[in-house]
Amino acid sequence: MAGAETMGDLYGLLGVRPDATDEEIKRAYRKRARELHPDANGGDPEAEAKFKEVSFAYEVLRDPERRARYDRFGPASFGGGAGPGAGGMGGFGFDGGLSDLFEAFFGTMAGAPRGRRRGPQQGSDAEVTLHLDFAEAVFGTHKQLSVRVPVACDECGGTGARPATHPVTCPDCQGTGELRRIRQSLLGQVVTAVACARCQGSGEMITDPCQNCRGEGRRVEDRDFTVEVPAGVDDGSTLRLAGRGPAGPRGGPSGSLFVHLVVEPDPRFERTGDDLHTTLHVGVAQAALGATLDVETLEQPHQVNVAAGTQTGAVVRFRGLGVPHLRGRGRGELYVHLVVDTPTDLTPRQRELLAQLAAERGEEVHGHEGVLSRIRSVLG
Repeated sequence: MAGAETMGDLYGLLGVRPDATDEEIKRAYRKRARELHPDANGGDPEAEAKFKEVSFAYEVLRDPERRARYDRFGPASFGGGAGPGAGGMGGFGFDGGLSDLFEAFFGTMAGAPRGRRRGPQQGSDAEVTLHLDFAEAVFGTHKQLSVRVPVACDECGGTGARPATHPVTCPDCQGTGELRRIRQSLLGQVVTAVACARCQGSGEMITDPCQNCRGEGRRVEDRDFTVEVPAGVDDGSTLRLAGRGPAGPRGGPSGSLFVHLVVEPDPRFERTGDDLHTTLHVGVAQAALGATLDVETLEQPHQVNVAAGTQTGAVVRFRGLGVPHLRGRGRGELYVHLVVDTPTDLTPRQRELLAQLAAERGEEVHGHEGVLSRIRSVLG
């Protein structure tokens, strides 16, 4: 990039463009820091000075506010002669000292806590399937559920130790639940932490285990739950019940119970999202002359006005008669698809009447010549 590597061009120091992303800036800094680190250059003073400049540039550009000020005001945004060697640890100009340098390479400062949870670990999660009928899924319900999972031991209270005794501190990790290892790197000592194998990360050991649970702190039993199923769930939905899953070993908190819902179909309705579709059969005369018919809904029958001359495929929509919205108020729509039925089991009288209608409309029909002849003779 044109604009030489001067403290007036922090982007040039890192070898990136002014529109570089945060990730591109981090990658460029890692590369430059490895090249210029004093340990890699035999203590060369010039390389050390350049290393400080690159580190300062990264510290400014990695902070959104400081980067914005620099983009607007240039080197004047440093203020008070701030720059590499002006304050900070080791003259790097880092607000957080060497921790920021290690964060750029390893994500966390060497030797800093990894966030490992000391003490009993949380139990695993469990899964179960719950069957619902169509109306239960639409309107919501409360269902009883029995699940066989590990639960806290009643005799020891989940500690795993015999009553009147207590766990002791693990001698290997001294109660921290982790073991730290130190290794040398280009940047000095790097500390890594792993779970203590002896106490499995709990920091405690059971010397006199409970006879009921054999030191585990839990036993496998059947547990009964009342599951609240919200209105509007669909087939394949999953409910997460936090703290209802297997108890953790030695007093650890319980995991989650995931309830997978299987909804039985309703022969009357087809569901699409929160909308319902149903079919209403209409007779030929009703479709031709119009009628008012009842159609089934999820709650009670609803009247449908069939207009005169209705054809198969016509659709009548009813707002708010579908499935309640799972997230939010209101309900979906109910779509009634009309099907005009052609009669197939006519009586002789009905056949004669239809033949008369066909004659009136000038429509040719089969198998009724005698009837048509009588009708024509009557009509003269």
